[in-house]
Amino acid sequence: MNRRACFVLMIAMSVASIAVPAMALESLHAHCTVRATETPGRLSLRISDEECREDRQCGSSYSNDLMNRLTGISAGDFSREGAQLTAKLEAEAGNFSCSGTVHDGVLVGASLFVPDDAFVKRMAQMGVEGLSSEKLQAYALLKVESGWAQSLKQTGIQGIDADKLLALRIFNVTPEYIRSITELGYALPNADQLIAMRVQGVDAKEVREVRALGFQPDFDELVQMRIFHITPEFIRRMQARDFKDLTIAKLVQIRIFKLDE
Repeated sequence: MNRRACFVLMIAMSVASIAVPAMALESLHAHCTVRATETPGRLSLRISDEECREDRQCGSSYSNDLMNRLTGISAGDFSREGAQLTAKLEAEAGNFSCSGTVHDGVLVGASLFVPDDAFVKRMAQMGVEGLSSEKLQAYALLKVESGWAQSLKQTGIQGIDADKLLALRIFNVTPEYIRSITELGYALPNADQLIAMRVQGVDAKEVREVRALGFQPDFDELVQMRIFHITPEFIRRMQARDFKDLTIAKLVQIRIFKLDE
C-alpha cells in the first residue's frame, strides 16, 4: 500500500469514528484548500477547522480523481493569481463546495457540505446506519454510492458497516474482485479480510500461480505472502535450492532471517 493511500485511510477512518446523533445532519462549514498534484488530472483537497488549519496532522485530506468530478474549476485556474472561484462537487451523499481565492497556485477559502437525507434513508434500508454529516462528507468525496454499496451487500459478505464502507471504497473492493477470490475455491471473505487483502495487493492471478506450485494458502497466509514478498518466483528459487518441506510459514521465516541470501 502506498503512503498516500495509508494517509487517506487513516483520515477517513478517524472522521468516520466521530459519534454524532442520528438527527444531527447539519451542514458542515470549514476551511479548505485545493491544489493540483504532480499527477495530471488529479487534485489535492484539504478540509480543516480554524484550530488545525496549519496543522498537517489534523483535518482531512483527499487526493483522487476530483478534477473530473469538481465543476467551476479547471487546471488552468491555478495559475490565475487572485481569481475568485467556487469548486463544486455534487454527490449522492450530499453537495460540497470550496469558495475562495487563488494564491500561489492554491485555491484557499471556505467549504460547505450539505448532506442528502434521501441518501441516508437509502443506506438505512440496506442496514447501514450511523451516518453523521462528517461521514457523509467523506462518502461524497470518496464516491461511496448506494448502488456500489448494494452490489457489495448482494455478494453476501459479512461485516459491512458505515465505517468499513470507506475502507472498502478506498481500496477498490468490488464484486468482481470478490468473485476472483471465491472462484479459487475460497469461502466468501468478510469485510475485514477483503480490506486486508486489498491493502496488501493480493491478486487472484498470483494466487493461482502459488497454488500451482503446490501451496494452499489461507486468507491470513495470502496477506503474509504479500507483506513478506513471497512471490511465485521466490518460491521457485527456494524450491530450486532444495529447501525441504516448504510451507508458507517456512517461506516467511526464510525471508525474515534472510536465509535466501
